[in-house]
Amino acid sequence: MDDLLRSILSYFQRVSTYDPSVVMVEMLLIGLVVWWAASFLRGTRGASLVKGAALALAAVYLCIRLLPKDRGWERIEYLYGRFLLFAFVALVVAFQPELRRALGQIGRARVFGGPRPFRQEEIDALAESAAFFSRNKIGAIVAIERRDGLGAQMRSGTPLDAEMSSNLINTVFFPGTPLHDMGMIVQNGRIAAAGCQFPLAESDDVDASLGSRHRAALGLAQETDAVVLVVSEETGRISIACEGQLYVGLSSEALRELLRSMLLPKRKRSFTDLLRRVRQEQEVIDRR
Repeated sequence: MDDLLRSILSYFQRVSTYDPSVVMVEMLLIGLVVWWAASFLRGTRGASLVKGAALALAAVYLCIRLLPKDRGWERIEYLYGRFLLFAFVALVVAFQPELRRALGQIGRARVFGGPRPFRQEEIDALAESAAFFSRNKIGAIVAIERRDGLGAQMRSGTPLDAEMSSNLINTVFFPGTPLHDMGMIVQNGRIAAAGCQFPLAESDDVDASLGSRHRAALGLAQETDAVVLVVSEETGRISIACEGQLYVGLSSEALRELLRSMLLPKRKRSFTDLLRRVRQEQEVIDRR
């Protein structure tokens, strides 16, 4: 016990000799990296795995650093170094989808400028179409491009480049039309393409009661920052997928407010409050 206490005191004495400005810069950089990683993994299956692995590695590292150096703990420290290499390889394999998503976002990111802000009438057109689909139980999925480009998905569909209106959206997704069974992409306030194929999320990420449209909406929201509107053909429920999360069973008013907060710059600060209200509405619907 005395050796352990002396080792701990020696460790803190070494730390006290560090340059405070260097330590502050290092802590700031580490904090930024951790914040970016946590933001990127929020809502994914890897979030809890990363937290557990980070806590375990940090605990083992502190134990190794605090062990007395004159008691033959070199083998433990050697094995820990080799374990870190193994853990790195394992994380690369385990987080292959997340890493592919991150690299894809970096490659698709727009360095100069970005998409123009949405207008209120364009949001109204989306909300009106969603309400029409919900009343008539017509399936639909519409992706609204933001910072991340959706060019790869657009190439899988039919280019339209048409002015957005609720009548045109309703026509595209009306049952029996050639483009009704896939996704639509809205870019810079215009309908850029329809009949587009979106990547599917893993089946474990989506409730079993939801269909392929919801899997496609969540899959695109996991790989890009697009806002994806989806209406169920079976139940008529309206949902939104964004930032790796799927919000199911929205009312028309909640949908309109969410679209405003996501797409209108001045309303972004109310996004958290709106999500809280949406979750409360979902709980009420589930209890019914």
